[in-house]
Amino acid sequence: MNRNDFPILNERVYNKPLVYLDNAATTQKPKVVIDALNDYYLHINSNIHRGVHCLSQLATNEFELAREAVRQYINAPSTQEIIFTRGATESINLVAASFGRTYLHAGDEIIVSEMEHHSNIVPWQLACEDRGATLKVLPFDDRGELIVSDLDKLITDRTKIVAVAHVSNSLGTVNPIEEIIRIAHSRNVPVLIDGAQAVAHCPVDVQALDCDFYCFSGHKMYAPMGIGVMYGKAQWLNEMKPYQGGGEMIKDVTFEKTTYNDLPFKFEAGTPSVGDVIGLRKAIEYIQNIGLEKIAGYEQELLAYTTEKLSAIDGMRFIGEAAHKTGVISFLVGNIHPYDMGVLLDHQGIAVRTGHHCTQPIMTHFGIPGTIRASFALYNTFEEADALVAAVEKAKNMLL
Repeated sequence: MNRNDFPILNERVYNKPLVYLDNAATTQKPKVVIDALNDYYLHINSNIHRGVHCLSQLATNEFELAREAVRQYINAPSTQEIIFTRGATESINLVAASFGRTYLHAGDEIIVSEMEHHSNIVPWQLACEDRGATLKVLPFDDRGELIVSDLDKLITDRTKIVAVAHVSNSLGTVNPIEEIIRIAHSRNVPVLIDGAQAVAHCPVDVQALDCDFYCFSGHKMYAPMGIGVMYGKAQWLNEMKPYQGGGEMIKDVTFEKTTYNDLPFKFEAGTPSVGDVIGLRKAIEYIQNIGLEKIAGYEQELLAYTTEKLSAIDGMRFIGEAAHKTGVISFLVGNIHPYDMGVLLDHQGIAVRTGHHCTQPIMTHFGIPGTIRASFALYNTFEEADALVAAVEKAKNMLL
């Protein structure tokens, strides 16, 4: 894990070394990803799947190699089940819209959890509004752990799908998705997993999980912004109506009738972001060269170390203390507003995120306006953890 692979980490902020701890929002990019993006636009920029000329064929080959890389990364059965999107948000919107139009009727129910990102709440609300369905909520406790025992009681004969995060972006909780999937499937209910906060931090095997849909973003796993993945079981994708219409997703078009393309192209209307897809493949290769188990182990050590150091600060309050977490620490200090703390940390070169983190129901649960969130990646160091602790202590002394 070489920090020199990430050029931006050499930047200075307010003439201080950058300590980048906003990785749950987006990760920085290794040079191999940046170079891959440059190389695409310098040498093979072309539209794919539609040309017999050399550049189109080269670009198409690189694009489909990336699809295979994603398939292997999450152990999907087939590349037909790998749909490229703009990110986890579009992936979830795709499923909510297409699944809803195909299967959802008035009086039906959808279940989400109380700790979901807005991206895994609002699309389902829209689907419910469109179809006359009801949104139900699986709660969590004050440690930030889902009360999974409530799920079986929430599911009824009208439940059409359960949608839940693999990892909470604001609490760091690793949810027991295997158990959630088992309970839902025992009642013949499919499950969508929002994996945006998981895929860069722990191994994901969609066949072992047996989830029906798994969604994630490239930019949270060292790939470019604007690229994401929706994995879906072919049995669902073949039946679901297309999300968008246009080029690529058709076989034949007349003014009387359109015949849709085969998977995965049925859900990939229009010109894709080819360079970003290639960058995603390079990011996957970068992660695999290090090893996800090694990354996860290191980040757990960093999480434990930083949590212990921060806990020594008077007035420290951690929001989210689940037994199983990834490298996310959300906290408050005394009665200091998160924004005020965040500004002072920024002026010390520490990049953290403040606010509700697009999880307003979580903040409502705890009765707070937001938190300060430090989130780790493979390139963060124990020295940076010490810098965070010192900066928080200094900011606290200035504000209290």
